[in-house]
Amino acid sequence: MASSLDVHVRICGQEILKYDLEIKALIQDIRECSGPQSALMEFNSQVKEKFNQLRCRIQDLEQMSREQDSDTDRLTIQAETEGQRRQMLSNQTAWRKANLACKLAIDYMEKDELLHGGENLATRQRKATKESLVQTNSNITESLMSISRMMAQQVKQSEDSIGTLATSSRTVQETNDEFKTMTGTIHLGRKLILKYNRRELTDKLLIFLALALFLATVLYILKKRLFPFI
Repeated sequence: MASSLDVHVRICGQEILKYDLEIKALIQDIRECSGPQSALMEFNSQVKEKFNQLRCRIQDLEQMSREQDSDTDRLTIQAETEGQRRQMLSNQTAWRKANLACKLAIDYMEKDELLHGGENLATRQRKATKESLVQTNSNITESLMSISRMMAQQVKQSEDSIGTLATSSRTVQETNDEFKTMTGTIHLGRKLILKYNRRELTDKLLIFLALALFLATVLYILKKRLFPFI
C-alpha cells in the first residue's frame, strides 16, 4: 500500500510540474501579445483553466500528505505542497503583471494607429520584430508541448506500474489463501492418520487377545483329553 501511495505522490508531482510549465508558457505568450483584445482574452481563458487544474492537483497532494503513516514522509510532502502553493501565487502575480503590460501595450498601439493613420517605418520594424518573437514563441511552445507529451507518457507508465503492483498483490493474496487451505487439509489428514494408527493398534491388541484366548482354550481341551484325571 505504501509503494502504491508513493507512486501516486510522484505522479501528482509530475502533473503539477506540467501545469506549472504550461502556465509559464502562457504568461510569456501574454507578455508578447500585440493584440487584439480577443487574443489576450483567449490566453487568459487558457491560464484560468490551467490554474484550476493546478489548484486541484495541489489539493490532492495535500490530501496524500495526511494519508502518510510516517511523520517524515508527511512533513516532506507538506513542505512540497507549500512550495507548490508559493510557486502558484508567484505565477498569479506574474500573470497579473503580464496582463497589465499587455493591455498598456495594446492601448498604446491602438492610439498610435489612430494618430498616424497607417504604418510608418518604425511600425513595420516593430511588426517584423514581433513576428520574429511570435516565431520564437512558437518554437518555445512546441518544446513545452514536447515536454508535456513526455510527461504524459511517464504518467501512463506510472499508471501501468500501479496496475502491475495491484495484480501482484492479488496474486500474493490468492497464494496465501491457497496455503491456508492446504494447511487445513494437511492438518485434517494428520488427524486422520493418527486416528487410523490408534485404531490399528487397538485391532492388533484385540487380535492378540483373541489368539491368546484361542490357544488357552485349545490347551485346556488337549489337557482334558490327554490327562482326564489330572
